[in-house]
Amino acid sequence: MNPAAIRLLIVDRDAKYREWLRLHLGILYPQVSVDTLDPTQDGALEGRPCDVLVLVADFGPGGQEEAPEGLKQARALCCGETPPVLVVLAEGGDELTAVQALRAGAIDYLPKRLLTPALLQVSLDLAFQALKRTAIPEPAVTEAEPDKPSPSSPTPVSTAHPTISGYQIIRRLSESDKAIVYLAESREFDTDVALKVSKVPCEDRAKQALEREYQAILAVHDPAVVRIFDHGIEDGYEYLAMEFFPRGDLKARMQVGVTESEALRFLEKIAGALAVVHRAGLLHRDLKPPNVMLRENDNIVLIDFGLARQLDVSHHSTYTGVLRGSPYYMSPEQALGEKLDPRSDLYSLGVIFHEMLTGRKPFVGNTAMEVLQQHVNATPPRLPPAVSGYAPLLARLLAKQREGRFRSADELISACLALRSGTRRRTQSAA
Repeated sequence: MNPAAIRLLIVDRDAKYREWLRLHLGILYPQVSVDTLDPTQDGALEGRPCDVLVLVADFGPGGQEEAPEGLKQARALCCGETPPVLVVLAEGGDELTAVQALRAGAIDYLPKRLLTPALLQVSLDLAFQALKRTAIPEPAVTEAEPDKPSPSSPTPVSTAHPTISGYQIIRRLSESDKAIVYLAESREFDTDVALKVSKVPCEDRAKQALEREYQAILAVHDPAVVRIFDHGIEDGYEYLAMEFFPRGDLKARMQVGVTESEALRFLEKIAGALAVVHRAGLLHRDLKPPNVMLRENDNIVLIDFGLARQLDVSHHSTYTGVLRGSPYYMSPEQALGEKLDPRSDLYSLGVIFHEMLTGRKPFVGNTAMEVLQQHVNATPPRLPPAVSGYAPLLARLLAKQREGRFRSADELISACLALRSGTRRRTQSAA
């Protein structure tokens, strides 16, 4: 069964826990449709078909004459001709209720108090495998048919390079879930460009995403933001033609190694670019090393504004909507699905700065959910002694509460200048 067609429903009367699960399952399984439901609403399950159902309910103590409410719900959900694949997250309960739930038809039973991100992922992987086994098999591919993509992959444009009028495709540069970026030669502009082509036809959501990116970049006219040359649709697929950067991105530069002074300089330059973006009324929302490109003179350029959103200047916030982006660089408020403001982008920049100084991300884990939970709750690791002088600056960037961070990118730039000036004075005194 294609993951994009799977409907996952979370049933829990606790609104906060329900939303937490929705956000993190959306990260773990971005192609699956994740929805939530409050079981206390009369008739709430009616008209809510789903393929996989995560039931969070009270299973009480076992051995009672009256079956606990959670077990009753599980039995009811597993009835019918095409019941959903059921995963139970049990409040209370014991070995007996676990056996009863599995006999009723649940694919797995997990005590809520012992739940970990790894256990939840294993359980849902088991559910998806069960769903795949019960799904109607797709017709076999004949010799006359083109190769079909794997169920976990979006529909590709083609195994060959696409044909876009006015552009000569040279080679593939990168690929994401929704688009492929090619190096191409533009006949009209007589220059090499990065040509981003959607992987699915325009009638799907990819068109909206590229349109948003196009409009976001058009709102900013500055060398620190990638230049757009062209935007259009060819043979049903949308494309963007943008600046090409032969020197590559900050991620590749970091893999080679970044000195202390270079890390501070890059921090200052990225902050300057964010200041430009924020003054234009935008939040980037997906700041990470692959989205920071390098010019020939070592200046930086921000790219990939597919998740950018308008900034409400009067309230300094924007809703995240669906949780998207890289979990390694998300602010605590983005991980929680809360309102964002410019300080959220500054947190992401703090993660990058930590990585430049140490060669390691501050928070890692076995799953996206585990990483996000650390952004919300865990203390960042201490800096090595050689770069410990940057600890106060980094502490303000990575503050869990945004009130503890720099108020703006301009304030961060001032702090960088002061730190650079202080370092210069100490060096001169030592000499």
